Amino acid sequence: MSCIRSLVAVSFLASIGVSTAVTAQEMISDTTARKQPLTTWGVQFEEFEYRYSDDDEELGVWDADAFYGTDELKLRWISKGEYSLEERAYESLENQLVGQIPISKFFDAKAGVRFDTPEGPDRTYAVLGVAGLAPQWFEIDANLYVSKDGDTSAELDAEYELLLTNYWILSATLDATVAFSEDREIGIGKGLVSTETGLRLRYDLIDRAFSPYVGVVHERKYGDSADFAEADGGSTADWFAVIGARIAL
Repeated sequence: MSCIRSLVAVSFLASIGVSTAVTAQEMISDTTARKQPLTTWGVQFEEFEYRYSDDDEELGVWDADAFYGTDELKLRWISKGEYSLEERAYESLENQLVGQIPISKFFDAKAGVRFDTPEGPDRTYAVLGVAGLAPQWFEIDANLYVSKDGDTSAELDAEYELLLTNYWILSATLDATVAFSEDREIGIGKGLVSTETGLRLRYDLIDRAFSPYVGVVHERKYGDSADFAEADGGSTADWFAVIGARIAL
């Protein structure tokens, strides 16, 4: 009888040991999994829109961003462009390939290359910039560009979103470009080159993955850049009515 009790006791202790070992292994695996960076990817069109100007100019415009990576390191492809529907030509076409890492709780640093392939001469630039959330909830994207010929420029994009309801959002944007050297071939003069200000009212649909909007945009060139545009028969200031959508995939 004592032999049976001993066997039962040994079996019970062994089962406890196996259960404890399995639980410990699960805890180790779970901790290891949590320590491993989560890889994510996505595609977003911040702007995908049709513009109609006060001079009857029609443009197709987009500002797209695709990313792949972790919170510690992302690889981003950024594409921006304006396409003239009447002339069937690009007024501007810009693509960037950058790596992005966090440098603070609210800001990331990025570096990479930018390729401009508009209707005129192509340009290639090195890119160095920061992007993130500034005080008062302003989204900031600031970049410094240096071409292979040493031409240097800087660009600041700022956006503020006012939540009117859970679905209606009013977005104000400002894009400004400053050149530290002249590039006459592509109509860039030294100093403040251009600004673009916009106001868009959007409605979030389909779990915020598709958000149609309407709005107005004002574009203006300054200084030598404005003089170059006038000499080439272009305008220096335009108002646009805008209809489009923000899309997240």
